[in-house]
Amino acid sequence: MTRSIYLFRKIVYNFTLKNIVLKGNTMHIEPGMVDATKIALSYATASASILAIAKISYDSIKITTLLSFLSKSILASFMVFVFFQVFPHYPVGVSEVHLIMGSTLFLLFGLAPASIGLLLGLLAQGLLFAPFDLPQYGMNITTLIVPLLAISYLAKKIIPQDVAYTQLEYAQVLKLSLVYQGGIVSWVAFWALYGQGFAMANLVAIASFGSAYMLVVIIEPLADLALLALAKSYKNSFSSTQLLEKRLYNRG
Repeated sequence: MTRSIYLFRKIVYNFTLKNIVLKGNTMHIEPGMVDATKIALSYATASASILAIAKISYDSIKITTLLSFLSKSILASFMVFVFFQVFPHYPVGVSEVHLIMGSTLFLLFGLAPASIGLLLGLLAQGLLFAPFDLPQYGMNITTLIVPLLAISYLAKKIIPQDVAYTQLEYAQVLKLSLVYQGGIVSWVAFWALYGQGFAMANLVAIASFGSAYMLVVIIEPLADLALLALAKSYKNSFSSTQLLEKRLYNRG
């Protein structure tokens, strides 16, 4: 097992050497932002998020199959790992700007597998490459999962039941991205204020992070539309697969 982990780390390191520096590679909430006397709140919010995911996952398995759910969850986990560990990311203000394609995961795999993907992909990245970030895992999970729940709710409001995801327009995809990325910025700001208070330096750092992070909104909808167009082009091949969300091709 130890040798397998070593080989896996070596492969990822060689593949990503030009894009990242493993030393100091972090998740969203920086170590020390919330000290040990306050971090219990993150355990509570993370537990609530995980319970919600467990309920959603159970419901998802009932209407699909366990194999389909596991397949989509594994693919989503791999993608999340790539988002965090392989894609370029830059420290700005109170945290780092990552290209986390939350709406992409939701549209391709559905709410439950996307949520599991965020949980496991982030955990794998922490265990293998950033163990110093694991105390912040509860905060990071909350930061990533709650906005995903929000876009699931929004999707039910703005996407008619007779419209498949491959038929979505730019405005609809943009709204999903805005809500997800805006949710991440809001939660990071909350943890920063909760941990460090309202000092001017902290407020400026939060503003810098928020401004930079919202640039992701420029990229994500375009990526989503490109992937949806690709999925539509290969409808005959993928419409019956268990590896993608059925709503891609079917009405709700």
